[in-house]
Amino acid sequence: MESVQTVIKTLLKHPTQINSKSQIKQIHGQIIKCFPDFTSELLSIYSKLNLLPESVILFNELSSPSILAWKSMIKCYTSNSYFLESLNCFVKMRDFGVYPDHNVFPSVLKSCTHLMYFKFGESVHGCVIRVGLEFDVFTGNALLSMYSKLQKFNALQMFDESPDRMTVDQNESILNGNNNLSNKVDQGLNKPSLFNLTSNQSVRKVFESMPTRDVVSYNTLVLGYAQMNMYAEAMMMIREMSNDNVKPDAFTLSNVLPIVAEYMDVCKGKEIHGYAVRHGLDKNEFIASGLTDMYASCNMLEDSYRLFSTLPKKDYVSWCSIIAACVQNGLFDEGLRLFRQMLSVDIKPVPISFSSIIPACAHLTTLPLGQQLHGYIIRSHFDDNMFIASSLVNMYAKCGNIKVAKRIFDHMKQHDLVTWTAMIMGCALHGHAHDAISLYKKMEIEGFKPNSVTFVAVLTACSHAGMVNKGLNFFKKMVKCYDITPEFEHYACMVDLLGRAGKLDEAFGFICRMPENNNASVWLPLLAACRVHKNVELAEKVVTRIREFDSENIGAYTLLSNTYSSVGRYKDATNMKSMLFKKANRKEPACSWIRIGNTIHGFVAGDESHPYYDSITNALDILFEQMKNEEFVADTTVNFLMFF
Repeated sequence: MESVQTVIKTLLKHPTQINSKSQIKQIHGQIIKCFPDFTSELLSIYSKLNLLPESVILFNELSSPSILAWKSMIKCYTSNSYFLESLNCFVKMRDFGVYPDHNVFPSVLKSCTHLMYFKFGESVHGCVIRVGLEFDVFTGNALLSMYSKLQKFNALQMFDESPDRMTVDQNESILNGNNNLSNKVDQGLNKPSLFNLTSNQSVRKVFESMPTRDVVSYNTLVLGYAQMNMYAEAMMMIREMSNDNVKPDAFTLSNVLPIVAEYMDVCKGKEIHGYAVRHGLDKNEFIASGLTDMYASCNMLEDSYRLFSTLPKKDYVSWCSIIAACVQNGLFDEGLRLFRQMLSVDIKPVPISFSSIIPACAHLTTLPLGQQLHGYIIRSHFDDNMFIASSLVNMYAKCGNIKVAKRIFDHMKQHDLVTWTAMIMGCALHGHAHDAISLYKKMEIEGFKPNSVTFVAVLTACSHAGMVNKGLNFFKKMVKCYDITPEFEHYACMVDLLGRAGKLDEAFGFICRMPENNNASVWLPLLAACRVHKNVELAEKVVTRIREFDSENIGAYTLLSNTYSSVGRYKDATNMKSMLFKKANRKEPACSWIRIGNTIHGFVAGDESHPYYDSITNALDILFEQMKNEEFVADTTVNFLMFF
């Protein structure tokens, strides 16, 4: 018997050797027989193994739980995501007059963070200070995590200075077991804090008050800055880590790479890449994915692909990153090829895989392939995913099947702003302007705030339907009600709207009033309208303006040439074409394509290599002759581009 007792005592002193439920059950039986006073130690082991039901039963058998028992239960509740129970257990512990130690607060603060109980978290912070544990590194890390994740920067400074702060007496209510606080927790104290701060100095004070900081401390702050899109501050923390002899780990780099990508700071990105290589972190799946995204965002797709190719093991994260990189950089065919290759090596797509590849089908208007992906999505039971559904709505709309797009939209359980915008734009592009505006109004009623892209969709709908007054009202609403600064796309929509309605002078004045109008995308819709309405004088004035900042713009000269032709000034049109031939030799030729059956036919301006070139030109001649006989005026833009 003595040998068994010795073994059990040894195991209780070194519980890491116990790693299964069956082992702890056997020890539990022996403890009941021989060591009834070791129940708290046993509970601690149950807690470390995350055996919540067994822990609760054992805890309830204790008439006067020790600090070890309390902190074991609090930690077990938190580890099993029973956050409210964890906080209630913490309050009950104070009811029993037990003072928390440094092992209790990290779990309690984590529960506050997940429940977003900010005010209660503040009170716990006060308790931390009262018991003198604010300098404990683990408690400090938990505080940093709570404040940064809740994005409420009110630690030490604002805690002391706010007129609505938690008072010392309120903080003592935790220490003295005030039951009112327990009731507040039971009621769900998740109301917003009265401290609506925008400064990050308070979190910095928590950080700076910590005498010892580890990599977790720095990572917590870096993550907070990254989530707040505070690029300079995040990079400053990386430098401080080095000065403090704390080495960034994989978590650090994976947090900072997205903001490096967003700011397109390729030099800093390469520094991070070099550090990862030197410290053996470059093969980490999340860092490799972050580096792939970073290089792609900086228009360095070759570097992204080279990095992807060197990975010894490619998981779904790395595949999704390189596929998304190709699609985002306009290499849609390459993105589709990589997607097929991913399937061929038995990597099953995840929802983000489809969200990355479906836009390629939309841009290439490859409806059959998009339909195949849709079928795969349904078989994989991903069709309820809101982001995938949004991509499908956009794909079907751009591929010309607005009915299917609408059906998918209507069957979605919930919509986000992206989904609404995709559906509004789909209706707009298909000429269903009233449906687009009706969707916009419904979106507003449901509480969604339109963004810049949403208004591009609405203005496009107004433009295609000739709704001048509605378009002007939406434009004013965008600026005055939603405080959105108009971009080139909005101005281009308005110019197109006015131009289609024949209000050419108003459109010209609209552009001239723009804060910055040195962009051909704004002037070209007006120039196209001049051709339609045969306003040569204004067309020449527009081309003169475009020449000031883009003298090589072939589209402008093409439209002017066609405007000359529309009014019978064929000599001027011919002279313009002659000049265009010279300029075209220095420009990359335009390309278009069409799918017939399972074959995609591509056409490049000036290229006569298509096997059916002669048949196509003969068909065009016949069509033009029929149009002439039926007194239709041929669109010379088509004729010109075909043979240019």
